[in-house]
Amino acid sequence: MATLVAAIFVACATAHLLGIPTSPFAPAEGEVRLQDLGSIVVDTNFADVVDEHGQTLIPPTLKEFAQTFAQDLHEFAIDVPVKLGESPVKGSYFLTLGDPVKYRDAAGRESPEGYTLSVSAAGITITGASPLGVWWGTRTILQQAVLSNGSIPLGTAVDTPGWGTRGMMLDAGRHYYPPEFLVDLCAYMSYFKQNTFHLHLSDNLYNNVDLYTRQRSLELYARFRLWSDSPVVAGLNKFKNESYTRQQFDFIQSSCASRGVTLLPEIEAPGHALVFVQWKPELGLSTDLSLLNISNPKTIPTMKTVWSTFLPWFQTKTVHIGADEYTADVNDYNDFVNAMADHIHTVSNKSTRIWGTFPPKYNQSGYTNIYQNVSIQHWEYFEDNPLYDYIENNYTVLNSDDSFYVVNKWSGSYPQTVNLTRTFEGNPSNRGLWYPYIFDISNKTNNPLREDSLVLGEVAPLWNDYGPNSSVYSEAFYAWKDGIPALADKQWGGNLTREEFGHAFNALLPFIPAQNLERRVRSKSSTILDYTFNSLSLLRANGTQTVADRSGNAYDGWTDCPSDSANSSLTVSPSCSMITPLSSKGRNYTLTLSLRIDNLDPAIDATIIAGADSTLMLTPNITLFTGGEYYRLNTSIPLYQRVELSLIGRGNQTFAKIDTSLEVEFKTGIGINGEHFQWEPIAIEAPLKIVGGLGCGWNGKVFDLRLSNSI
Repeated sequence: MATLVAAIFVACATAHLLGIPTSPFAPAEGEVRLQDLGSIVVDTNFADVVDEHGQTLIPPTLKEFAQTFAQDLHEFAIDVPVKLGESPVKGSYFLTLGDPVKYRDAAGRESPEGYTLSVSAAGITITGASPLGVWWGTRTILQQAVLSNGSIPLGTAVDTPGWGTRGMMLDAGRHYYPPEFLVDLCAYMSYFKQNTFHLHLSDNLYNNVDLYTRQRSLELYARFRLWSDSPVVAGLNKFKNESYTRQQFDFIQSSCASRGVTLLPEIEAPGHALVFVQWKPELGLSTDLSLLNISNPKTIPTMKTVWSTFLPWFQTKTVHIGADEYTADVNDYNDFVNAMADHIHTVSNKSTRIWGTFPPKYNQSGYTNIYQNVSIQHWEYFEDNPLYDYIENNYTVLNSDDSFYVVNKWSGSYPQTVNLTRTFEGNPSNRGLWYPYIFDISNKTNNPLREDSLVLGEVAPLWNDYGPNSSVYSEAFYAWKDGIPALADKQWGGNLTREEFGHAFNALLPFIPAQNLERRVRSKSSTILDYTFNSLSLLRANGTQTVADRSGNAYDGWTDCPSDSANSSLTVSPSCSMITPLSSKGRNYTLTLSLRIDNLDPAIDATIIAGADSTLMLTPNITLFTGGEYYRLNTSIPLYQRVELSLIGRGNQTFAKIDTSLEVEFKTGIGINGEHFQWEPIAIEAPLKIVGGLGCGWNGKVFDLRLSNSI
């Protein structure tokens, strides 16, 4: 792989530096090894400078970005101190700022995200238009170190993104995601120089008015994901364990900002607003309770109260009020948008963004137009034409055309992964690279010029139309796994080909710092973990026993359960446990436990083994519990009998097997708008952390435990 990547680099050296995204590059002879650079020197004159031109209100200083860069180098086993200095030091990285005028985006505007990377035999200098520009330069260094076997070719890259908003949107309204997962996604996005994580924080399942009664609508899955103890929003959120507190939201925002990614929050109304109607039923439109009745004099004041409560949480200059797919009165809708934009600006001095819904009309008497300072997020041509409706009327527009939509797990119309063919070829019948100014991949007359300053960039959404049981957390990542970097190249203005992308991405994937979304576990062989419980594998110390790992990976565990030398087993119960140093293993694994169940507590579900992402249970059928959902088989384990229970993760599928019986697949039943069920695979991580313990609900023996990459 490294030889192939190097060959591609040589072939393309005169045009660009291979990476995701690509960078213009003027090469020279030779290279610098990262191992030979002994420190990161931050220019004293700019150490405390922050980028004030981006969207975040909590931008890191140049020194803080340098410290995060040092943490990333540590993952490459390179430990370098961060120092202050006024000039480059031989054998070091020097981080400084330069004249921002030289860094221009596709519209010719100054960009704070531009940088110059200068690599010489004496060291590496990154000169940024701002600290954020320097940060993107550090991403280029880390990528080149992977693609060039720990070295960076000599030469100079002068690099600026074409568009200022580059990122992804995640529907957290219809599927909760833990704060740590969102932070890991930010780290993943940042590695590929995306700067915007749009988080959709409220929504509901489709309210099928042709089928549902009023009562069923009021009981339909609908969520608001922010938790406040303020009495003015008491009752809006009834699910604290599926929500973000102020402290958690601060953690997410600050963690993402530390890597150059701004979290852009969305609270959806007046469409997709069932959660507000379930809170205050009088606010709902009688013909469709998922729509707010804007003519009700209480509706706008209520939504102003919600926004006033949460605006202090949001560390960004722009917020999103949704305003998507509203089908009632147009003027009521436009009045709502304008009233909310006025309120948000008055209370917080923030700007407002909406989904394109009702375009302006300048030749219709009595028609209220949305303010031109409200930015539009275009998503579908049956709602608006972004060029003729908005750009030509002086509105700024963000490209989220549904050509790049993903609906997680199943959809009657949209794909489950980002369309890479469209990313790299546009419309196959009219081949050409796609970029954010291209809204319509089929008809170029609908697209503005590349240099149009009213095009903000592009954000690609992932929707969870069918709710939380459709997928586990990690399936959102796998839906985006190669789509994030592929889109990131084009959002920046890169010119990777499909072939170049494939080689570069496969090489880079294992080395993306500050995240482990794939739940990789390092191993010297296909056997990751191997425990037996005979006297040779159990070493007693301090009241516990060390369990020796026979795989060669030294993943030794420990237990306070009594051992049974006659049966070479542990006697497991709720009063003791066996713990491993691992937590979860992602896709493509076989986890096998040889065990005997002697007793099940009928009052609780029995936990066989638990991890950070999932739990293997007996309910009494074999069950995997993850993300608050149960996935059950019609299979159980016989009591008083030694069995070998295997859990198998194979790609996007998960299976269980007892002894030599046939594998049985875990599937999820997805409810489709109250009309029918769709049964689909579910990809669940292997639980690895603890066997037995308080509340496990069973007694019995464990004879051995094995984990391998084989499937």
